[in-house]
Amino acid sequence: MEQPTIICFGEVLWDLLPTGRIAGGAPMNVAFHVNQMGMQSKMISSIGDDDLGKELKRFMENKGISTDLIQTDNTFPTGIVNVILDNGGYPSYEIVSPVAWDYIRPDDKAKDLVKSADALVFGSLACRTERNKRTLFEYLELAPIRILDVNLRAPFYSQPLIESLLEKADIVKMNDEELALIAGWQGLDGEERSQLEFLKNKFGLDVLILTKGKDGAVCLDETGYYEQPAFPVVVKDTIGSGDSFLAAFLSKYLKNEHTRQCLIFAGAVGALVATKAGGTPEVTPQEILAMIGSKL
Repeated sequence: MEQPTIICFGEVLWDLLPTGRIAGGAPMNVAFHVNQMGMQSKMISSIGDDDLGKELKRFMENKGISTDLIQTDNTFPTGIVNVILDNGGYPSYEIVSPVAWDYIRPDDKAKDLVKSADALVFGSLACRTERNKRTLFEYLELAPIRILDVNLRAPFYSQPLIESLLEKADIVKMNDEELALIAGWQGLDGEERSQLEFLKNKFGLDVLILTKGKDGAVCLDETGYYEQPAFPVVVKDTIGSGDSFLAAFLSKYLKNEHTRQCLIFAGAVGALVATKAGGTPEVTPQEILAMIGSKL
Protein backbone atom coordinates (compact mmCIF):
# COMPACT_ATOMS: atom_id res chain seq x y z
CA MET A 1 0.00 0.00 0.00
CA GLU A 2 1.38 3.41 -0.97
CA GLN A 3 2.02 5.65 2.03
CA PRO A 4 -0.01 8.88 2.32
CA THR A 5 1.69 12.17 1.43
CA ILE A 6 1.11 15.19 3.67
CA ILE A 7 2.19 18.72 2.78
CA CYS A 8 2.76 21.16 5.64
CA PHE A 9 2.53 24.93 5.11
CA GLY A 10 4.05 27.61 7.32
CA GLU A 11 6.88 28.42 9.65
CA VAL A 12 10.32 26.81 9.72
CA LEU A 13 12.65 28.31 12.29
CA TRP A 14 15.13 27.84 15.10
CA ASP A 15 13.83 27.58 18.68
CA LEU A 16 16.46 29.24 20.88
CA LEU A 17 16.22 27.39 24.19
CA PRO A 18 18.35 27.95 27.30
CA THR A 19 20.15 24.71 26.40
CA GLY A 20 20.83 25.64 22.77
CA ARG A 21 19.29 25.90 19.30
CA ILE A 22 16.70 23.37 18.07
CA ALA A 23 15.02 23.30 14.65
CA GLY A 24 11.30 23.88 14.92
CA GLY A 25 8.09 25.54 13.84
CA ALA A 26 4.83 23.64 14.31
CA PRO A 27 4.33 22.70 10.62
CA MET A 28 7.92 21.53 10.34
CA ASN A 29 7.54 19.47 13.51
CA VAL A 30 4.45 17.86 11.99
CA ALA A 31 6.36 17.14 8.76
CA PHE A 32 9.19 15.55 10.76
CA HIS A 33 6.85 13.30 12.73
CA VAL A 34 4.85 12.44 9.59
CA ASN A 35 8.08 10.91 8.28
CA GLN A 36 8.69 9.12 11.58
CA MET A 37 5.24 7.57 11.27
CA GLY A 38 6.13 6.12 7.86
CA MET A 39 4.34 8.63 5.63
CA GLN A 40 5.82 11.07 3.11
CA SER A 41 6.04 14.78 3.97
CA LYS A 42 6.82 17.97 2.09
CA MET A 43 7.29 21.40 3.60
CA ILE A 44 6.17 24.68 2.01
CA SER A 45 8.04 27.58 3.62
CA SER A 46 10.82 30.12 3.21
CA ILE A 47 14.28 30.57 4.75
CA GLY A 48 16.69 33.47 4.64
CA ASP A 49 19.79 33.55 2.47
CA ASP A 50 21.95 33.13 5.57
CA ASP A 51 23.86 30.53 7.57
CA LEU A 52 20.85 29.71 9.79
CA GLY A 53 18.76 29.08 6.67
CA LYS A 54 21.37 26.78 5.14
CA GLU A 55 21.67 24.88 8.41
CA LEU A 56 17.88 24.56 8.71
CA LYS A 57 17.61 23.23 5.17
CA ARG A 58 20.33 20.65 5.88
CA PHE A 59 18.47 19.61 9.03
CA MET A 60 15.27 18.98 7.08
CA GLU A 61 17.08 17.07 4.35
CA ASN A 62 18.86 14.91 6.94
CA LYS A 63 15.50 14.13 8.54
CA GLY A 64 13.94 13.11 5.23
CA ILE A 65 11.67 16.16 4.89
CA SER A 66 11.46 17.20 1.26
CA THR A 67 12.77 20.77 0.80
CA ASP A 68 11.76 21.06 -2.86
CA LEU A 69 9.16 23.65 -1.88
CA ILE A 70 11.37 25.69 0.48
CA GLN A 71 11.96 29.17 -0.93
CA THR A 72 15.01 31.35 -0.18
CA ASP A 73 14.34 34.99 0.68
CA ASN A 74 17.01 37.59 -0.06
CA THR A 75 15.35 40.30 2.05
CA PHE A 76 14.35 38.71 5.36
CA PRO A 77 16.36 36.45 7.69
CA THR A 78 15.61 32.87 8.71
CA GLY A 79 13.06 32.71 11.51
CA ILE A 80 14.03 32.44 15.17
CA VAL A 81 12.00 32.10 18.36
CA ASN A 82 13.21 32.82 21.87
CA VAL A 83 11.82 30.05 24.12
CA ILE A 84 11.46 30.24 27.89
CA LEU A 85 10.49 27.10 29.82
CA ASP A 86 8.70 27.23 33.16
CA ASN A 87 9.37 24.76 35.98
CA GLY A 88 6.92 22.28 34.45
CA GLY A 89 8.59 22.33 31.05
CA TYR A 90 5.82 24.40 29.45
CA PRO A 91 7.16 26.93 26.95
CA SER A 92 6.45 30.59 26.27
CA TYR A 93 7.59 32.11 23.00
CA GLU A 94 8.95 35.38 21.64
CA ILE A 95 8.42 34.91 17.90
CA VAL A 96 10.67 37.31 16.01
CA SER A 97 9.20 39.18 13.02
CA PRO A 98 9.44 39.91 10.16
CA VAL A 99 11.32 36.86 8.91
CA ALA A 100 11.55 34.81 5.72
CA TRP A 101 8.64 32.46 6.45
CA ASP A 102 6.31 35.47 6.65
CA TYR A 103 6.62 35.88 2.87
CA ILE A 104 5.84 32.57 1.15
CA ARG A 105 4.99 33.17 -2.51
CA PRO A 106 2.53 31.07 -4.54
CA ASP A 107 4.30 28.52 -6.71
CA ASP A 108 2.95 26.42 -9.59
CA LYS A 109 4.96 23.35 -8.58
CA ALA A 110 3.59 23.61 -5.05
CA LYS A 111 0.04 23.92 -6.39
CA ASP A 112 0.44 20.73 -8.41
CA LEU A 113 1.84 18.85 -5.41
CA VAL A 114 -0.92 20.10 -3.09
CA LYS A 115 -3.51 18.80 -5.58
CA SER A 116 -1.92 15.34 -5.69
CA ALA A 117 -1.14 15.01 -1.96
CA ASP A 118 -3.47 13.33 0.53
CA ALA A 119 -3.70 16.33 2.86
CA LEU A 120 -2.48 19.86 3.58
CA VAL A 121 -1.64 20.81 7.20
CA PHE A 122 -1.64 24.49 8.20
CA GLY A 123 -1.85 26.68 11.30
CA SER A 124 -2.85 30.18 12.28
CA LEU A 125 0.61 31.60 12.96
CA ALA A 126 1.67 31.47 9.30
CA CYS A 127 -1.21 33.85 8.53
CA ARG A 128 0.24 36.75 10.51
CA THR A 129 1.03 38.42 7.15
CA GLU A 130 -1.45 39.05 4.34
CA ARG A 131 1.10 37.67 1.86
CA ASN A 132 1.05 34.25 3.53
CA LYS A 133 -2.69 34.25 4.04
CA ARG A 134 -3.28 34.85 0.32
CA THR A 135 -0.81 32.11 -0.60
CA LEU A 136 -2.33 29.64 1.84
CA PHE A 137 -5.87 30.29 0.67
CA GLU A 138 -4.83 29.58 -2.92
CA TYR A 139 -3.49 26.20 -1.80
CA LEU A 140 -6.53 25.42 0.36
CA GLU A 141 -8.74 25.56 -2.72
CA LEU A 142 -6.68 22.70 -4.21
CA ALA A 143 -6.13 20.40 -1.21
CA PRO A 144 -8.18 17.18 -0.97
CA ILE A 145 -8.16 17.24 2.88
CA ARG A 146 -7.46 20.45 4.81
CA ILE A 147 -6.11 20.07 8.35
CA LEU A 148 -5.98 23.06 10.70
CA ASP A 149 -3.82 23.02 13.81
CA VAL A 150 -5.21 26.14 15.50
CA ASN A 151 -1.92 26.79 17.39
CA LEU A 152 -2.70 30.29 18.70
CA ARG A 153 0.32 32.47 19.37
CA ALA A 154 -0.40 35.94 20.79
CA PRO A 155 -0.57 38.54 19.37
CA PHE A 156 -0.70 36.91 15.92
CA TYR A 157 -4.37 35.97 15.67
CA SER A 158 -7.86 37.45 15.66
CA GLN A 159 -11.40 36.09 15.78
CA PRO A 160 -12.04 36.84 12.07
CA LEU A 161 -8.79 35.09 11.05
CA ILE A 162 -9.44 31.95 13.11
CA GLU A 163 -13.03 31.69 11.94
CA SER A 164 -11.97 32.06 8.30
CA LEU A 165 -9.48 29.20 8.78
CA LEU A 166 -12.09 27.02 10.52
CA GLU A 167 -14.43 27.55 7.58
CA LYS A 168 -11.76 26.19 5.22
CA ALA A 169 -10.83 23.14 7.31
CA ASP A 170 -11.98 19.52 7.22
CA ILE A 171 -10.04 18.35 10.28
CA VAL A 172 -9.18 20.62 13.22
CA LYS A 173 -6.94 20.14 16.23
CA MET A 174 -7.02 22.57 19.14
CA ASN A 175 -6.07 22.51 22.80
CA ASP A 176 -8.33 23.20 25.78
CA GLU A 177 -7.24 26.84 26.13
CA GLU A 178 -7.96 27.45 22.45
CA LEU A 179 -11.38 25.81 22.80
CA ALA A 180 -12.22 28.09 25.73
CA LEU A 181 -11.32 31.19 23.69
CA ILE A 182 -13.13 30.10 20.51
CA ALA A 183 -16.19 28.95 22.46
CA GLY A 184 -16.24 32.34 24.19
CA TRP A 185 -16.27 34.10 20.82
CA GLN A 186 -19.38 32.09 19.99
CA GLY A 187 -21.03 32.86 23.32
CA LEU A 188 -20.97 29.18 24.28
CA ASP A 189 -21.39 27.98 27.85
CA GLY A 190 -21.91 24.43 28.97
CA GLU A 191 -19.86 21.29 28.69
CA GLU A 192 -16.85 20.69 26.51
CA ARG A 193 -18.68 18.13 24.40
CA SER A 194 -21.54 20.46 23.55
CA GLN A 195 -19.05 23.20 22.62
CA LEU A 196 -17.23 20.81 20.28
CA GLU A 197 -20.50 19.66 18.72
CA PHE A 198 -21.52 23.27 18.10
CA LEU A 199 -18.18 24.12 16.44
CA LYS A 200 -18.18 20.95 14.36
CA ASN A 201 -21.65 21.72 13.04
CA LYS A 202 -21.16 25.46 12.55
CA PHE A 203 -17.95 25.08 10.54
CA GLY A 204 -18.88 21.83 8.77
CA LEU A 205 -15.93 19.87 10.15
CA ASP A 206 -15.39 16.15 9.58
CA VAL A 207 -13.14 15.68 12.62
CA LEU A 208 -12.51 17.87 15.68
CA ILE A 209 -9.66 16.87 18.00
CA LEU A 210 -9.12 18.40 21.45
CA THR A 211 -5.85 17.93 23.34
CA LYS A 212 -5.88 18.59 27.09
CA GLY A 213 -2.36 17.92 28.36
CA LYS A 214 -2.47 15.88 31.57
CA ASP A 215 -6.21 15.34 31.01
CA GLY A 216 -5.71 13.47 27.76
CA ALA A 217 -7.56 14.12 24.52
CA VAL A 218 -10.96 13.76 22.88
CA CYS A 219 -12.12 13.42 19.29
CA LEU A 220 -15.50 14.13 17.75
CA ASP A 221 -16.28 12.83 14.27
CA GLU A 222 -19.16 11.34 12.31
CA THR A 223 -18.83 8.01 14.15
CA GLY A 224 -19.02 9.40 17.67
CA TYR A 225 -17.30 11.10 20.61
CA TYR A 226 -14.14 9.46 21.96
CA GLU A 227 -12.14 10.18 25.10
CA GLN A 228 -8.54 9.13 25.69
CA PRO A 229 -6.90 9.48 29.13
CA ALA A 230 -3.37 10.86 29.23
CA PHE A 231 -0.40 8.54 29.39
CA PRO A 232 1.42 9.34 32.65
CA VAL A 233 4.96 10.49 31.92
CA VAL A 234 7.66 12.68 33.41
CA VAL A 235 7.63 15.77 31.17
CA LYS A 236 10.94 17.17 29.94
CA ASP A 237 9.27 19.81 27.78
CA THR A 238 6.05 19.96 25.77
CA ILE A 239 7.54 21.51 22.62
CA GLY A 240 6.26 19.57 19.61
CA SER A 241 4.10 17.22 21.66
CA GLY A 242 0.90 18.42 20.00
CA ASP A 243 2.57 18.37 16.58
CA SER A 244 3.64 14.76 17.02
CA PHE A 245 0.13 13.91 18.29
CA LEU A 246 -1.36 15.30 15.08
CA ALA A 247 1.10 13.46 12.82
CA ALA A 248 0.48 10.20 14.66
CA PHE A 249 -3.30 10.63 14.49
CA LEU A 250 -3.14 11.26 10.74
CA SER A 251 -0.88 8.25 10.18
CA LYS A 252 -3.77 6.05 11.31
CA TYR A 253 -6.72 8.16 10.18
CA LEU A 254 -5.55 8.42 6.56
CA LYS A 255 -5.35 4.62 6.47
CA ASN A 256 -9.00 4.42 7.61
CA GLU A 257 -8.30 3.03 11.06
CA HIS A 258 -10.98 3.44 13.72
CA THR A 259 -11.03 6.82 15.45
CA ARG A 260 -10.45 5.27 18.88
CA GLN A 261 -7.27 3.56 17.65
CA CYS A 262 -6.10 6.82 16.05
CA LEU A 263 -6.57 8.61 19.37
CA ILE A 264 -4.76 5.98 21.45
CA PHE A 265 -1.79 5.92 19.09
CA ALA A 266 -1.61 9.73 18.93
CA GLY A 267 -1.78 10.05 22.71
CA ALA A 268 1.09 7.61 23.15
CA VAL A 269 3.30 9.42 20.63
CA GLY A 270 2.54 12.86 22.07
CA ALA A 271 3.35 11.64 25.58
CA LEU A 272 6.63 10.12 24.42
CA VAL A 273 7.73 13.34 22.74
CA ALA A 274 7.02 15.25 25.96
CA THR A 275 9.61 13.06 27.74
CA LYS A 276 12.31 14.24 25.31
CA ALA A 277 13.90 17.61 24.53
CA GLY A 278 12.62 19.79 21.69
CA GLY A 279 10.00 19.33 19.02
CA THR A 280 11.74 16.77 16.79
CA PRO A 281 13.06 13.91 18.94
CA GLU A 282 13.12 10.43 17.50
CA VAL A 283 10.61 7.92 18.82
CA THR A 284 10.71 4.25 17.93
CA PRO A 285 7.86 1.82 17.23
CA GLN A 286 9.04 -0.18 20.25
CA GLU A 287 8.70 2.87 22.52
CA ILE A 288 5.21 3.59 21.18
CA LEU A 289 4.06 -0.01 21.70
CA ALA A 290 5.48 -0.02 25.23
CA MET A 291 3.66 3.23 26.01
CA ILE A 292 0.36 1.90 24.68
CA GLY A 293 0.88 -1.37 26.55
CA SER A 294 1.32 0.53 29.81
CA LYS A 295 -2.33 1.60 29.61
CA LEU A 296 -3.83 -1.75 28.63
